[in-house]
Amino acid sequence: MNDISQKNSNPISIIGAGPGDIELITVKGRRLLDEADCIVYAGSLVNKKILDGCKADIYDSQGLNLDEIIDILVTAWNKGARIVRLHTGDPSIFGAIKEQMQRLDSHNVPYTIIPGVSSAFGAAASLNAELTLPEVSQTVIITRQEGRTPVPDLEKLHLLASHQATMMIFLSVSMIAEVVKELKRGGYPGNTPIAVVEKATWDDETILIGILDTIAAQVQEAKILKTALICVGRVFATTELEAVSKLYDRRFSHGTRTASEK
Repeated sequence: MNDISQKNSNPISIIGAGPGDIELITVKGRRLLDEADCIVYAGSLVNKKILDGCKADIYDSQGLNLDEIIDILVTAWNKGARIVRLHTGDPSIFGAIKEQMQRLDSHNVPYTIIPGVSSAFGAAASLNAELTLPEVSQTVIITRQEGRTPVPDLEKLHLLASHQATMMIFLSVSMIAEVVKELKRGGYPGNTPIAVVEKATWDDETILIGILDTIAAQVQEAKILKTALICVGRVFATTELEAVSKLYDRRFSHGTRTASEK
């Protein structure tokens, strides 16, 4: 490590704040927030109530570019501050953290990542859904519809839809009609269960339940334009599915239990 890095032994903490409910942050993340001298948070998405009681200098990054964010982080770190970079959900999913880490590497500034609860799992919880059900879906695809930001050719939505797996689609509710078109093109029938969860786990959360044939009109009527998850697949059916795992089946043996016919 060079002389600059020796000025501060505390790595920058890149923390997932969770999906919205301020209690859905890890104990470690909460402690680091409370101990921080400097916090840079994603103000357009993070519930600001999570910052109540923090004694740090606080910066909202929603109006800043990458250079400005890195300048705040590096300047504060060089002064010996304990720093938190606070992202929504889990920072590893659509968190734009790779570019920040690369820039911090170029300044020889250390960092560590503290995972958080993704909004995908917050939405599943709000829907009382299990994303993987035996003989229904054993795969979860987390993706987004192509828009201003392109996606790789092999990850076009209709190609992913061909697997008929559970899909959690981010950053796409403003393009819901195109999403529906692509999902149907990929093979999902028009009666496929689908839910849209706006601001999952927030106090003003909105949930729409429908099928592919109806969801676009529902979203339009509800005027949902952003901050929403599109949840697709048979696991979201509102009727009861026969979904019994082998894990607790009395007739199934595994490493900690012997099968019984009684």
